Amino acid sequence: MKRQDAVIDVPAPAPVTTPDRVNCGRVDLRIARDGKWFYHGTPIPRKEMVCLFASTLTRRSDGSYWLVTPTEEARIEVEDVPFLAVELFTCGAGREMVLSFRTNVDEMVTVDGDHALRVVTDSRGAPPYLTVRNGLEARLTRSVYYELVALGVEEKIGEARLYGIWSSGIFFSLGQLDELI
Repeated sequence: MKRQDAVIDVPAPAPVTTPDRVNCGRVDLRIARDGKWFYHGTPIPRKEMVCLFASTLTRRSDGSYWLVTPTEEARIEVEDVPFLAVELFTCGAGREMVLSFRTNVDEMVTVDGDHALRVVTDSRGAPPYLTVRNGLEARLTRSVYYELVALGVEEKIGEARLYGIWSSGIFFSLGQLDELI
């Protein structure tokens, strides 16, 4: 009999607060906009190491990013957001659809009230961002964004005509549609 391993979405544990934790200040670890992690300017080649660091990543109320263990904490640089949404999964259709994303560090996130999509409107036409956990976000890669847009529907909410997607019974707007003249 062949064994199949199930993927279980387990939230990361909250950082342990202890007066014995050593604050190492800023360390030379950077997460680039393309999702690559660098230590002293050199890419970290082992995905397992990146996933380990990612599991300790937190964001403070001032917007700074920290690696936090029970004994040490260190501030790191993040160019945009720490994660990328690299794969899209769907279940169901229409208003009953549920969307989930896999991040570049293999976290699975289902779009719902606690894991919302937010759209940033700027000159670059940036894709949506997804709340992963505890104030940490993932930016959708271009190909995943195109998959998401293909699933979109038009909804009229109040007087506004919006284009977006349904997930977990919630409508997430990707933008407002202009009235045709």
